Amino acid sequence: MLAELFKQSAESFLNFVVTTSNSPSPGQTERAKNIAVYFEVPFAERRDLSFKDLARISCAEGLLVLSLNRLTFIMGEHEFFFHPGLARLRIKGVRNGAADQMIGAMSLRAGDSVLDCTMGLGTDAIVASYAAGAAGRVTGLESSAIIAELVKRGLSAYQDDDQDIKLAMRRINVINKNNKEYLASLEAGSYDIVYLDPMFRFPRLMSSAINTARMLANHDPVDCETVELAINVAARRVVMKERRGSAEFDRLGFKHIIGGRHAPVAYGVIER
Repeated sequence: MLAELFKQSAESFLNFVVTTSNSPSPGQTERAKNIAVYFEVPFAERRDLSFKDLARISCAEGLLVLSLNRLTFIMGEHEFFFHPGLARLRIKGVRNGAADQMIGAMSLRAGDSVLDCTMGLGTDAIVASYAAGAAGRVTGLESSAIIAELVKRGLSAYQDDDQDIKLAMRRINVINKNNKEYLASLEAGSYDIVYLDPMFRFPRLMSSAINTARMLANHDPVDCETVELAINVAARRVVMKERRGSAEFDRLGFKHIIGGRHAPVAYGVIER
């Protein structure tokens, strides 16, 4: 089972344990045990041990830690947990009249449906969900089981003072599945927009969360078959985000490129 869960990701380990914060409630412990059952990995009593000592005693390379308010993955000095991050700033910018390059590239309107094939931390999916509104539909695909679980739980539980942002997070449907397999299962025109944001080979941001996510994420490049499947599924357009000047646009057939002259990233667009 674990081999199946991780076969599409770049996770370099298969042994991690689930634990809790110190002094957990009985309900918290029970929820952590259920998570361990889901992943088919051991549950480790915290026993006031440090994360470093618990990992050593458990012979584990990673710890999935359930605290009162969130689920966190810890590996060595790195930790990863869900946070809306730049999505909040981008949404507030849109609300104040600023242009968002991704929304523009998607030509995203209220009521649209979006399939985010590479959800990752969920930032773009949150912005898309906000723009699509209550009548829209956003599905995020994530092939790493750990990232999918952390982001799914985060989107459903994160408390934000901004009601519109909170509702945008709640509306996103997270699916732990390889994007090519999922695209192949869909009928033509199932979504208005299909979005691809493959993991950059050389990251621009070096935060702890992003570094940890890179350890877990799928680093496989998008292939032409995936783009063809995306074109079939998209009713209006396929959009791919990449570094400005990336050769991936030409390789995958994206001829129309959108993005500010000085922006570090650009968006390739294929119209239906």
